[in-house]
Amino acid sequence: MTLTVLTAVVGDREAPLVSGLERSSAGVTVVRRCVDVLDLLSAAGAGLARAVVLSAELQRLDRDAVTRLRLAGLAVVGLAAPGDRAAAERLARLGVDPVLAADAPVEDIAAAVAAAVAELVGQQPLLGNSAFGDPSAALPGPPGLSSLEAPVLLSSPPGRIVTVWGPTGAPGRTTVALTLASHLALAGQETLLVDADTHGAGIAQSLGLLDETAGIAAAARAANQGTLDLPKLAELAPPLESGLRVLTGLPQSRRWPELRASALDVVWDKARSLAGWTVVDAGFGLEADEELMFDTTAPRRNAATLSAISAADVVLAVGSAEPLGLQRLIAGVPEVTDLAGTASIRVIVTRVRDGAVGHHPEQMITDALRRYAGVREPLLIPDDRPALDAAMLLGRSLTEQAPTSPACRPFEALAASLIEQYGPGASSRPRRRARWGRRSA
Repeated sequence: MTLTVLTAVVGDREAPLVSGLERSSAGVTVVRRCVDVLDLLSAAGAGLARAVVLSAELQRLDRDAVTRLRLAGLAVVGLAAPGDRAAAERLARLGVDPVLAADAPVEDIAAAVAAAVAELVGQQPLLGNSAFGDPSAALPGPPGLSSLEAPVLLSSPPGRIVTVWGPTGAPGRTTVALTLASHLALAGQETLLVDADTHGAGIAQSLGLLDETAGIAAAARAANQGTLDLPKLAELAPPLESGLRVLTGLPQSRRWPELRASALDVVWDKARSLAGWTVVDAGFGLEADEELMFDTTAPRRNAATLSAISAADVVLAVGSAEPLGLQRLIAGVPEVTDLAGTASIRVIVTRVRDGAVGHHPEQMITDALRRYAGVREPLLIPDDRPALDAAMLLGRSLTEQAPTSPACRPFEALAASLIEQYGPGASSRPRRRARWGRRSA
């Protein structure tokens, strides 16, 4: 069996590696020696090979490039300079697997390529008795953990992600995400609130935070470069005095191409280690329009929303109590359910009042959701416009501004229900009193 391979190796090891691969017993044929990432992606898109061997020193190599290589159907094998633990870790963060030392025997590298290709197609490598070195043994041991990262990674189970989605029309996604996150923090849970709405981010404004720097864009950028770790994420998501961490959104919606799914997947993974609960305020769009144009590598406007829903343990589908809002919610629930996979779906209806749907609105809304969407026991949020207006005017959460508001009480029950169902966050604190403060983000 012939294995067609691309190489993108920097330095004086490139020529000996290419000649050694072609003489190896694994049947490797190097079809192109790429000089940079653009050349590599072009060759991968043309379907010239089944694998690529690249070095950590390759300029402009990032997670998006590795994702595009994998989308093209290539197995990706990385080489790091001997003893360069940082380079090996960066390749691993970018999604390269396996990673070997650049001075490993060429037969070992060829065998690793064959094994990676076989794994990619779901087969066992046909290498007979040809043994090859364990990539992990060829590299230095795992890095030392920082004081922030060590207790979470070594002893704590991963945190939970709650994604708040709702159809177009401003049904109250941001208010729901902010109020739930504040109640989780008030209950002593380490909580991270993330604004991932690429159409109209509003968390920073709602909390009176400076939004010149988009925390989520900086986190996605670090993830794409393979440099996002827990200390970095903690720096980008500073806590308020309440203990609630906030990762602010895009101050301008035109910056949406900065939030790519491949990078956000890393952000969600790190968020699970940073906080017991991550609450994501997502946008309304569920369409993958670029797939309709047969361009799967183009930036996607709704990538942040789709990524957040796919990563969620719980999805809160939010709709407003007006007839049009309910119609949009009912139409969207089946679609978001399909996207959510195994995640639990809970439906929330905001602004419940007599004037919107008639007398006994709770019963009418419950009946409509049961009949047309198969939804039972939705969470109904009474309308309290004065309290919500005051909270927005003062840059506070509803929990902080009006903890006894009828619109606030259901969230306390929701937070308690989530904690009971999934267990408290691994790094939970004693329950806090309702004392809040501001820090610039």
